[in-house]
Amino acid sequence: MKTWFYRSLLSFILLALGFSLNLGWSSEPTSKPNFLLIVGDDCTYNDLPVYGGQNAKTPHIDALAAEGLVFDQAFLSSAMCQPCRAELYTGLYPMRNGCAWNHSACRPEVKSLPHHLRPLGYRVGLAGKGHVKPASVFPFDQVAGFDPNCVRDPTETADLAGIRDYIERSDDPFCLTVALVEPHVPWVMGDASAYPVKKLKLPPNIADTPATRQHFADYLAEITYMDAQIGEILACLDATGKADNTLVIFTSEQGSQFPGCKWTNWNTGLHTGFIARWPKHTPQARTPALIQYADVTPTLLDLAGAEADTLANFDGSSFAQVLLGQSDQHRKYTYGMHNNVPEGPPYPIRSIYDGQHHYIRNLLPEELYIEKHLMGGGRLKNPYYATWLGAGPYKPDVYQLVHRYMRRPAEQLYHTAQDPYEMNNLTGQDQWQATQATLSAELDKWIAEQKDPGAKLDTVEVHRAAKQVQHEF
Repeated sequence: MKTWFYRSLLSFILLALGFSLNLGWSSEPTSKPNFLLIVGDDCTYNDLPVYGGQNAKTPHIDALAAEGLVFDQAFLSSAMCQPCRAELYTGLYPMRNGCAWNHSACRPEVKSLPHHLRPLGYRVGLAGKGHVKPASVFPFDQVAGFDPNCVRDPTETADLAGIRDYIERSDDPFCLTVALVEPHVPWVMGDASAYPVKKLKLPPNIADTPATRQHFADYLAEITYMDAQIGEILACLDATGKADNTLVIFTSEQGSQFPGCKWTNWNTGLHTGFIARWPKHTPQARTPALIQYADVTPTLLDLAGAEADTLANFDGSSFAQVLLGQSDQHRKYTYGMHNNVPEGPPYPIRSIYDGQHHYIRNLLPEELYIEKHLMGGGRLKNPYYATWLGAGPYKPDVYQLVHRYMRRPAEQLYHTAQDPYEMNNLTGQDQWQATQATLSAELDKWIAEQKDPGAKLDTVEVHRAAKQVQHEF
């Protein structure tokens, strides 16, 4: 009788203890979580206050950061819209998924989140900007309500009815991506008057001209507009009653369309803002863990209960232990690549980062770097760049930024903790030779593993073939 009594008492205590733990933070999920990915568009990570930005107002992103886990070291492989999204949704680097240029396509045999999550019982939808193809590789459920185009009408606003319906229509778990188009150019959304141009603190990699200040104010207004949309999306999720079992991820995507950010392998191009919130599972903290976009798909699959052999088929790997507060480390290196065609003449770049030191290799350093949208051509031209070129001899600081952007050495090495804008190239200095040699060798390994032919990829002919999904290189 006593044995039965003590066993019963012990069972009751364990049950009560388990119940009490569920009221607080717990690292172990008890059911399949929902996933809500909110993706910004061309937002330099350190223009956000949560990463040290001194201008932008982002109360909703700040609140999300306070409630979740802020990743201080999140990166993507290619600072262009289409390749980085293909990496995010496939878990493969650009060379492996086939989308290694802007305005190209993945190989037809590649699989993405919808293919992987639907067999696990998930609905997989996308609202807003797609900018990945072909449709057979990215068969998302299309969810209405958010602008799919970067050229937009400032009078139009998002309609959250579509995403609320998608979240609520079934008890099956969902994976929903809301891909915003802010702060991608043209910068027409939001209230730029909230950012008086004379009071702005421009980053050191942005030339200080009156036209640039005005455009930077327009860009900051779009960041605040994006932030308001994030607040509306999260309020919508709360209203469905499903927030507690939903992992929310916000990522700012690649850098902004200012010289030295998007379309480059500098830190302000490849580094992305990344915040995760999953009530009672993610700690309210910051993490130094090094992650990359290719890691996101295997992480979601891991949390959804995918088999280990499935998780082995990606370039990335699951950082679920980081999300659950069980580790503050993930990968040793992140990798970057850039093929400049069709955005300009060939200018291929490859890079590697170890969490402190960033090594960049420019494969055609004898060429001028030209990006048509930034430098006066193309549909998304930025007229302020002419004021950089026309600054004249009395503005040597502006000239140096133009020179930095257009004429780059074969190798660059930066210590990002001390130099986040990477203004001081350390190559050639004795104390950094060992670090440079190590990173150069590791980059060679990655290039070989990816079967990357280097500069041979960055041509009109190869891009044309990739655009037609005829990947033969």
